Amino acid sequence: MSFPLLTATAVLPAVGAIATAAVPAKQRTAAKWLALLFSLATLVLAAVVAVRFDPGGGRFQLTESHAWIADFGVRYELGVDGIAVALIALTALLIPFVILAGWHDADPQETGAESLGSFAAGRWRPTQGFFALILLVEAMVIISFEATDVFLFYIFFEAMLIPMYFLIGGFGDRAGQHGEKEAATQRSYAAVKFLLYNLVGGLIMLAAVIGLYVVAGNFSLQEIAAARANGSLDMATNTERLLFLGFFFAFAVKAPLWPLHTWLPNAMGEATTPVAVLITAVVDKVGTFAMLRFCLQLFPEASKWATPVILVLALISIVYGALVAVGQRDIKRLIAFASISHFGFIIMGIFAMTSQGQSGATLYMVNHGISTAALMLVAGFLISRRGSRLIADYGGVQKVAPVLAGTFLIGGLATLSLPGLAPFVSEFLVLVGTFTRYPVIGIIATFGIVLAALYTLVLYQRTMTGPVKPSTEGIADLRVRELAVVVPLIGVLIFLGVYPKPLTELVNPAVKHTLSDVHKKDPKPEVEAAHK
Repeated sequence: MSFPLLTATAVLPAVGAIATAAVPAKQRTAAKWLALLFSLATLVLAAVVAVRFDPGGGRFQLTESHAWIADFGVRYELGVDGIAVALIALTALLIPFVILAGWHDADPQETGAESLGSFAAGRWRPTQGFFALILLVEAMVIISFEATDVFLFYIFFEAMLIPMYFLIGGFGDRAGQHGEKEAATQRSYAAVKFLLYNLVGGLIMLAAVIGLYVVAGNFSLQEIAAARANGSLDMATNTERLLFLGFFFAFAVKAPLWPLHTWLPNAMGEATTPVAVLITAVVDKVGTFAMLRFCLQLFPEASKWATPVILVLALISIVYGALVAVGQRDIKRLIAFASISHFGFIIMGIFAMTSQGQSGATLYMVNHGISTAALMLVAGFLISRRGSRLIADYGGVQKVAPVLAGTFLIGGLATLSLPGLAPFVSEFLVLVGTFTRYPVIGIIATFGIVLAALYTLVLYQRTMTGPVKPSTEGIADLRVRELAVVVPLIGVLIFLGVYPKPLTELVNPAVKHTLSDVHKKDPKPEVEAAHK
């Protein structure tokens, strides 16, 4: 029996979460180092998965399959394609940086946890709980990328909401925007809104999962897709469309797609900066990944039927998110609305139904995660120094903290997809892939690029340039721990911007399989047709 590598990659951070939570109350530093070591060990296993995966091999590799709830056709089935491998690597890469960036975010004196009353008695361990919850989310996200049983995927797709709820509501932002009582109210509101939105989506998906079992008789993604392909499972048109909508709604909430996006700015604004990164760079990717893996593979005809409406919603997300970002006064909410715009590009690329569009969408998931993490974490370091998220409270930071300002600029330029940085390749492929099939949608979407340049450069100008304000005179430059967080992320952005081949070779075969599921081929270039 071969070593269960995929299981180990998901279980290791879960074991780390338990071990971190069990560290004695006064050993906060030990808990931090333990969480960091487990996250680094998970990164090593993710690297082994990437190395052992053969892009030219079968569609799903490193598979594991065991009976679980046999009476209902539920199995513990895992397998990865190139898209899943890329996103597992992204998750495992970002979590150590999230932990390092949040090194002091859960210290009792900084979070106000002593006000909970039980800390002094040793019953409340905020530091241990904070890092344990982060590792638990990592475990659930990784197994969601690995699951090829629909029911297994659904369990962890929903279960990750619980640790995220506590991370948002229990360890919120302390940027000084509100008094402690009002801040707790805002955190609670953001956490409950996050939970309710995603629970409603999950309940609708549960009905669709049950409907899929009634129609197919099992939950195996590979078996159902094979049956759809060879014609042995023929769903009625209306049934397939209803099931597709049930799945897609849940994924669109998680993604988040307009108009189901409103929980994201609240959650990112009120969460600590590392948790905000966890939300938009890691957890939300499960929604877009699931559109590729489940919606297109299980319901190919319904996916094509819904494509025009989804493309319009994605286009609205692109333009709306960028426009609202331009008018934001809060740094973290600006980045949140920018992410809504970026997710619009990802979803547009998925449903453009072209190889360029879907390859670009997959690369966008990875590159957006890295670029948003870099920008948000540097912004978080800046906010922690000044104690304010308001753009108007800053000015002239580049004169007192040039390294902080420089890294902030690179993160911002990556966000606007500057050529030479990783997101440019992704956005270019999405736009090209969309334009070849839907030229009007592609043309309008380019306005999102213009708006991205506007909100990014205005943010940099208002915070970093100009005369030094009295309130920013004492801002210190990045420290060693902070540089250890930011510099590697910037290095990855530059490397993938100059040399994206490792990622494209990984995901392109999986994209071809996905296009074959929906019986789509790339449109022939008009120039070629003219020569004929």
